[in-house]
Amino acid sequence: MKILCIARNYADHAKELNNPVPDTPVVFLKPATALLRGKDFILPDFSSNMQYECELVFRISKQGKHIGEAFAGRYVDAVTVGIDFTARDVQTAQKEKGLPWEIAKAFDQSAVIGTWKELDTDSPVNTLTFSLEKNGSIVQQGNAADMLFPLEKQISYLSSFFTLQTGDLLFTGTPTGVGKVDQGDVLSGYLGKEKVFEVNIK
Repeated sequence: MKILCIARNYADHAKELNNPVPDTPVVFLKPATALLRGKDFILPDFSSNMQYECELVFRISKQGKHIGEAFAGRYVDAVTVGIDFTARDVQTAQKEKGLPWEIAKAFDQSAVIGTWKELDTDSPVNTLTFSLEKNGSIVQQGNAADMLFPLEKQISYLSSFFTLQTGDLLFTGTPTGVGKVDQGDVLSGYLGKEKVFEVNIK
């Protein structure tokens, strides 16, 4: 199982971090060891600016390669909300040196996934909404319709480089509102109005 991630997929988020708005998907990977097991996220000692990035996550349901956009919807069977934890200070330092930034994104326990929900074939994916609460207050809200690259485009693009396999996860990018976490914070993710995860920052 691999975790495929799309960066800068919401224009407002790209702008809030002073990044250019991309004209093709920006891709990075996380290993299986990045999955958070349980509800507690332990702040690592290599970062003093750990930030949440809440996003829609889709589960790949069958193997595919060179998938056309018209057929891409057949390759996912469930959706949830997750967090792409990012060591922002580490990422900034890597970017300033022109170096890859996997160490800021792909470290152990950096990927949160909520409870899976089967996709409703009667409701288009671009109607999905999601949000993140920090200590009971909403800090991020997103709508799939605002993605720069819709799900079908992401799957088609990714499959031109990687063979997608059953059980792979696709993190689809975060909207504006990312921010720092500290010990004692509680993060709650919602798909529509349904709570799908809660994470305690330790």
